[in-house]
Amino acid sequence: MTMSGEDGSGPSLFKRLGAGLIAGAADDDPSGIATYSQVGAAYGFATIWSLVLAMPLMIAIQAISAQIGRASGRDIGSNLRKHYPPAWVRSLILMVVVANVINLAADFGAMGAALKLLIGGPAHLYVAAFAILSVVLQVFIPFSRYSPVLKLLTLSLFAYVATVFVIHVPWADVIKGTVLPKAALNARYAVAIVAVLGTTISPYLFIWQAAQEVEEMRASDEREPLKHAPEQGADALQRIRLDTSIGMVFSNIVAGCIILTAAVVLHAHGKTDIQSSSDAAEALRPLAGRFAFVLFAAGIIGTGLLAVPVLAGSTAFAAAGVLGYPSGLEHKLQRAKLFYGVLILSSLAGVALNFTPIDPIKALYWSAVINGVAAVPMMVMIMLVSTNHRIMGEYTLNPSLKVWGWIATAVMTTAAVVMFATWGK
Repeated sequence: MTMSGEDGSGPSLFKRLGAGLIAGAADDDPSGIATYSQVGAAYGFATIWSLVLAMPLMIAIQAISAQIGRASGRDIGSNLRKHYPPAWVRSLILMVVVANVINLAADFGAMGAALKLLIGGPAHLYVAAFAILSVVLQVFIPFSRYSPVLKLLTLSLFAYVATVFVIHVPWADVIKGTVLPKAALNARYAVAIVAVLGTTISPYLFIWQAAQEVEEMRASDEREPLKHAPEQGADALQRIRLDTSIGMVFSNIVAGCIILTAAVVLHAHGKTDIQSSSDAAEALRPLAGRFAFVLFAAGIIGTGLLAVPVLAGSTAFAAAGVLGYPSGLEHKLQRAKLFYGVLILSSLAGVALNFTPIDPIKALYWSAVINGVAAVPMMVMIMLVSTNHRIMGEYTLNPSLKVWGWIATAVMTTAAVVMFATWGK
């Protein structure tokens, strides 16, 4: 493998996109669709401003995560284990793992429910089938062979862009509602904003993108960690900025389209209590027509097929990295037993939640809140890692990225503090 993939002069744009594009698309997973649908149905256009705020912050923290992997040659979990207190790091990763398992449960459940809406049949059987498919792909097929399929699955997100064009959107009201949102500062609205930010700026995406930079480096004959090969830095950072910016802008446009659809079709018609992404799809049918319903439901399945490997993979990367075991989707099962064990167990746990009295869909909204709260200490640790010369060599953050990274951390901290401060009011 050559370095032409980084310098931007050789391959096509699509081939140069990778971890950033997949991470951005995976952010709009079925559980994310549910969260965006819930807040759009409940508050109309009054939460869109949070996506506008989140976009530059999301680009910054994801680019920083990617730079950690590319510069240090280690994933985030491995860097945290090597340089920071074990008890603190393990507690932080445990919180991320719990949120990821709940997300997996919600994603599998939403995919099964969406397929049932489209063709009928037993949703629970579909849940199990989707989980088996995902695990088999990740365990037995090297990531380099099926990652192009994941990139193609990002196209499924255009279903939500298309949905906006089959409904009537009052754009003047959208702009007004975004600039001057009508919502009381209370606990419910604060939780909704934290949920949007936690869905948009999620720890599992930080972990995934950093790990994929390491994976791609290992698969290359020429790429080395930037701390050991600083001459590769300019091309590598240019590729990371391009990949991440396109992925995150794409992600936020799709998220905005989902909120818009829920606001225009559901909130405007008094349908404000949406519990899941499939619930949103079903509600669209009588109000916006069958075509909008089919687009929305099919998009749930496509995004789920993309997001589930990212969720399960990031869980395994985090656990293996913190515990000091080999990790990587290019490894054979025998070479990374703990890594694949966590991947399989987290997927099975997600499936199992769909067969218990615990409603993973109701837990979903709170997993987004957990992500929002967990993101704060994780982002602090990422900023400390990315400015540590022992870890990054001469490729610590430049002043601009450092400022944006700390702004992103401060915004997530403020959102969490406001949520707790308004609790019960």
